[in-house]
This record gives sequence, structure tokens and C-alpha cells, in this order.
Amino acid sequence: MKIKGIKDVFFDLDHTLWDFDKNSALTFHKIFKMHNVTVDIDEFLSHYEPINLEYWKLYREDKIDKASLRYNRLNDTFNRISFQADSTLIHKLSTDYIAYLTSFNHLFQDTLGTLNYLKPKYRLHIITNGFQEVQESKLKNSNIYHFFKSVTDSEQVGVKKPNPIIFNHALQKVKANPESSIMIGDNMEADVLGALNFGMEAIYFNYLKTAAQSHIKQINKLEELKLFL
Repeated sequence: MKIKGIKDVFFDLDHTLWDFDKNSALTFHKIFKMHNVTVDIDEFLSHYEPINLEYWKLYREDKIDKASLRYNRLNDTFNRISFQADSTLIHKLSTDYIAYLTSFNHLFQDTLGTLNYLKPKYRLHIITNGFQEVQESKLKNSNIYHFFKSVTDSEQVGVKKPNPIIFNHALQKVKANPESSIMIGDNMEADVLGALNFGMEAIYFNYLKTAAQSHIKQINKLEELKLFL
């Protein structure tokens, strides 16, 4: 079951190593209190999380820009729960959300143990579609930045996963070859199929245990990477 010949291991960050949903929920608790937004946080999040994923898909496909993503995911959620929020409040919340998001830095269970296990054996890297100004802070504030030889984000490259250009850029930067590289991430389209189509190995971090095609290598917990690497 071990994958032979791998030298470089590329990770996604959000929803893979960094527990985005947990940290995001804590951030909303904080900024709603700051701005006296009186909503049921659990109801808000139950709508926000799928809306956010839909907007990220549009952003990944270059159908919307960053500002639209940040504003509309909040506006749509407030509309869904019938909470009256004017554009001034939404802009303030959008700005403060980014400002405070990296003050919470919960990692997925087994992140540190898995990175400590892999680091002596492979070169480790990050490829992320996240915003450049916050991704480095997430890595540093959660004390995992030192594990990685390189960090490639979509804003510096100008395209997003699954575009092969971002994979090529990340590998060229560290002189890695596709056939000796593997991508690990939670998004089937962006991380797994993007990497496979580029000629890399890939493992689907299926922590939500959704249905996936049987030929796709997958794990439900990060520690299960030890089965492959």
C-alpha cells in the first residue's frame, strides 16, 4: 500500500491541516459580539458554510473576484436567515473576519504528529487557493510554518487549483518532478483531480466521509497517511 518513489509532499492548507470550520466559527462569535449582531450562531453557520463553499467554487473558476466572495457569502447568509444587515455592516464584518481569522489556530487532529512523521522522510510544501495575506499568518500562528520548504498560493501565481499552471509553478520552484510528488487535500476537484491530471499522485483527505470513486486513494484522518507514506 506504500507509494514508492515520492520525494515531495504537497498539502492543501484550509480544511486539510488548518481546521477552517472551527476557526471560522470562533471568528464569527468574536466579530458578531463586537458589532452587536444578534443571530443564532449555529443557524448562521449551518447556512454560511455551504454558501461559502459555493462562492469558493465560483472564485476558483474565476467567475467572481475576491471582494465579491467576501461580501456575497455574508450577504446571502443573512438573507437566508432573514437578518437585516446593511452594506456598511457587511463590509465591516467582512474586513474584521479576515483580520481576526488568524487569531484562532486550531489544527486538525494528528496534524502535528503527521508532519513530524513525514518531515524526516520527504520535502513538505503547501499549495493553497487561499488569500495570500492570511495563509502565511495561519501557518506561522499555528506553529507549522517551519515544516514546509515552500508555500505557493494562487494569488502569487495568478491561477487557482485545479489549473495545471499552479502545480507546475509549485514544482518548478523547488525543482520537483510530478512523478515523485504527491498532493494531499480535501477538495476532490481542486486538489485531487487537479494533481492527478498534472501527473502527480494524490490522496483525498475525506474527513467528511463523502462518497468517492473507489480508484481514488483516500484517508479520513491525517494519521492514515502512514499507510501510504
